[in-house]
Amino acid sequence: MATLQNSPPLHRTLVLNSFTKLHKQSTFHCCRRSNSFLVRAEQTPASSTCSPSQDRSRRRQVLAAGTIASWVFLTNQHSVSFAAENKKGFLPVTDKTDGYEFVYPFGWQEVTVEGQDKVFKDVIEPLETVSVNVFPTVKRDIKEFGSPQQVAETLIKKVLAPPTQKTKLIEAVEHEIDGKTYYTFEFVAKAPNYTRHALSTISIGNGKFFTLTTGGQ
Repeated sequence: MATLQNSPPLHRTLVLNSFTKLHKQSTFHCCRRSNSFLVRAEQTPASSTCSPSQDRSRRRQVLAAGTIASWVFLTNQHSVSFAAENKKGFLPVTDKTDGYEFVYPFGWQEVTVEGQDKVFKDVIEPLETVSVNVFPTVKRDIKEFGSPQQVAETLIKKVLAPPTQKTKLIEAVEHEIDGKTYYTFEFVAKAPNYTRHALSTISIGNGKFFTLTTGGQ
């Protein structure tokens, strides 16, 4: 979920087909309300028969949808104010300095990881995390770094997974909305004792290169 103040008019529904295997129930509804651009990840009501693991999976799916959506519309650094819309079960994070927003499930805790701007993780399932990296750049468009596949492979091998892990890029796609290009990709990282399935989205804005990754076992 994200809010972009002073955005141009735009009326459409966005569905990231590249991630239907992970969150078929997550749809983005975009609409203009009171000069704000809202991107929402809707959560399907949980059945009374859902197990705790199914509930965690559903929460992670919605989280992935919300964080990916938030990256599509990086906050305008000239906006007077902006805030992620509060969604039941989730808490917003707003960084006015770098100009981004995202949401994470209630109960997750922020941890400090060297080299990363923000990291939140589940206290019970530590591999379930959402993290943000911010790097300065003179580039103005993500396309200047290469194709979605090229950029995804480079980030996975050099930034998003340790060199000791075996990684596999599942899919990388390009989207353009209102003139802004962003890449989203799905990948798997295998360690000797676990496998992590992750979703990432990257974009450039305000002179910065942003990466946001969320995933779990």
